[in-house]
Amino acid sequence: MKNLEFKGKVALITGASRGIGRAIAIELAKNGANIAINYNSNLKSAKETQKLVDKTGVKSEIIKADVSREKSIKLLIKQTEKKLGPIDLLVTNAGIALLSKDPLKLDYKIWKKTMATNVDGTLLPIKEVLPGMIKRKYGRIVCLSSIAGLGMRPNMITYGTSKAAVIALVRNLSAAVAPHIRINSVAPGLIETDMIESLDKKTRKNMIENTPLKRIGKPQDIANSVCYLLSDRSDYTTGQTIVTDGGRVPLP
Repeated sequence: MKNLEFKGKVALITGASRGIGRAIAIELAKNGANIAINYNSNLKSAKETQKLVDKTGVKSEIIKADVSREKSIKLLIKQTEKKLGPIDLLVTNAGIALLSKDPLKLDYKIWKKTMATNVDGTLLPIKEVLPGMIKRKYGRIVCLSSIAGLGMRPNMITYGTSKAAVIALVRNLSAAVAPHIRINSVAPGLIETDMIESLDKKTRKNMIENTPLKRIGKPQDIANSVCYLLSDRSDYTTGQTIVTDGGRVPLP
């Protein structure tokens, strides 16, 4: 019999309608977790995710929410707990990468929208689930960051800064909520999602050549790392950023 390590747990994944978020939702469901599928605009994709989740036999709910808005997040958490129960596992996956033609102009509109989605959209869900986790003395949180937050990205100044902020939030908050709650981050590299569809063949080829494992990552690669950090197998790990990028950015 398969070991369902998340059986009976309730997991909320923001931005779960497609790509990495969908892969995480399905992997958690395969291991027994009941899933809250958050989406903001693409209901059709969210329903496709739900169909795949439901095939595993767990409970699931689709809940619309804008992660950058506090009222929306409060409602998301309230609806999740009403329909599925207290949240045990939180994955903050929703994010955007808006690039300007001239990064040095530091477009303030892009900056504000990026920070609202990537940073506020990480903090707000955590802020809402923490009181319940602290009361129950149990909680596992994984925040999606990026290798753009670990190195120099002159063409992605705003995005890189937002993801570095996520890493710093995880590092600092983890010590404050220990020992009963663990918070970690996963920093993906080049992953086959909608975000990289616009890359031309030459750029993709160069990026693959500069990746030691010589391939573009799959959403499942990230789902595997996230589920590891949510599981008891990583019970002595908190405040860390796990880089899942095929070897592009090796940490000390």
